[in-house]
Amino acid sequence: MLRNITTREEFSAATKEGTVVVDFFASWCGPCKMLTPVLEQLAEEKKDVVFLKVDVDQASALAAQFQVQAVPTILLFKDGKLVDNRMGYQNKNQLLNFINQ
Repeated sequence: MLRNITTREEFSAATKEGTVVVDFFASWCGPCKMLTPVLEQLAEEKKDVVFLKVDVDQASALAAQFQVQAVPTILLFKDGKLVDNRMGYQNKNQLLNFINQ
């Protein structure tokens, strides 16, 4: 399941522990719409990973905090630390490699 995050408090709590994938997206973004089903599938398969979505139009402060310049932007957190990011659409294999690094 993909969980929507709108506040810094929710974001901090959700990314504090474990492996967390955060998708910064916009409702008007075509590649973002293509990415959502891929993330939903991975969320079903990888129960040990938390998948979050942040709408840049609703949570602009979070987008600014992580210097999100384009959507989709995907951030990877491990135990509260940002370890990597990707911009643009990623297919399932690309995302698996990203998560498993």
